[in-house]
Amino acid sequence: MAEVTPVMTPRGMAAVLASVLLLPALWLPAQAQAARVRLCVYDPSGIAGEAYRAATDYKLEMAQHGADIDLKAYVNERVAVEDFRTGQCDAVMATALRTRQFNGVSAALDSVGAATVVRLGKVDMDASFEVVRRFIDTMSSARAADLMVAGAYEVAGILPLGAAYAFVNDREISSLDAAKGHRIAALDHDKAQAEVIRAVGATAVSADTMNFANLFNNGNVDIVIAPTMAYKPLELHRGLGTKGGVSRFPLTILTYQLVIKSSEFPKGYGQKSRDYMAQNFDIAIASLRLADRGVPAPFWLEVPAAAVQRNMAVLRQVRMQMAEQGLYDKRGLKLVKKLRCQVAPEAAECSDSAETW
Repeated sequence: MAEVTPVMTPRGMAAVLASVLLLPALWLPAQAQAARVRLCVYDPSGIAGEAYRAATDYKLEMAQHGADIDLKAYVNERVAVEDFRTGQCDAVMATALRTRQFNGVSAALDSVGAATVVRLGKVDMDASFEVVRRFIDTMSSARAADLMVAGAYEVAGILPLGAAYAFVNDREISSLDAAKGHRIAALDHDKAQAEVIRAVGATAVSADTMNFANLFNNGNVDIVIAPTMAYKPLELHRGLGTKGGVSRFPLTILTYQLVIKSSEFPKGYGQKSRDYMAQNFDIAIASLRLADRGVPAPFWLEVPAAAVQRNMAVLRQVRMQMAEQGLYDKRGLKLVKKLRCQVAPEAAECSDSAETW
């Protein structure tokens, strides 16, 4: 009997071809198939800003960890965070003043006066930045991973944004006490800022990140609180005029925080992200020091030692008040105090029980 050669039907051929084409995908580990996600980035300068450039570097780095990231720049921080909250973004990079709602522990560093170290009547910025470094290192470690997760949200990295200084239109307003009776732009989402203003007898003028600079530059307020990174892009020299200055006393040290919806990212992604961002601390600090030098030297106002101590007392009182009201996370504040006292153990606060709860 002649041997019969089986004939491959078109349907059979299609099935074999499909199985061959699928083999490479079956061989690949699951994590190699990148998750496509959207990261919404708040940067007052849009795609031309430092934050957006940092996010671009982040996107390239994290591609190897299973995330295919689309970036979207926002000049309105409120909208960026709201888009994240409502699901239009899978991740958001914004200031901790806005991201505090997703994780209060990591945002504790941005509480008024929390990272500031004073020595011999002067703010020691090197020591203050060391507090920031230690906090970020601690919170970014694998041992703190549980603290970085709150429900569906996870803090996937922290970067320093710089000290927030008082830009004033009159050099006589060099301390918090001297602000009495003056108009200060108060960010409407930061209740602590409004409380500091009330505590020193000044008048709070409601503002947001979209209009606070214009209020100052147009003379509608006498004082705004901002990092020096905002000086050039927001043209704050216009508000300073010929009589103003920048008080060399940080009311807080701000951070950018990256918050993700963990379910949209590969398992373990958050820790890899925190590791990467923590490694970029020195680069971020170098940019902040450059921004400080961008403010002309004649504008800087030195604060007398007595006023520095009074400022610190006001901020500490407000910080503890906000904690008792549940607006600041007590666990986070306890950690920041511990780190302050590691850096400056001689400080009087290190021998009392305040902020230890």
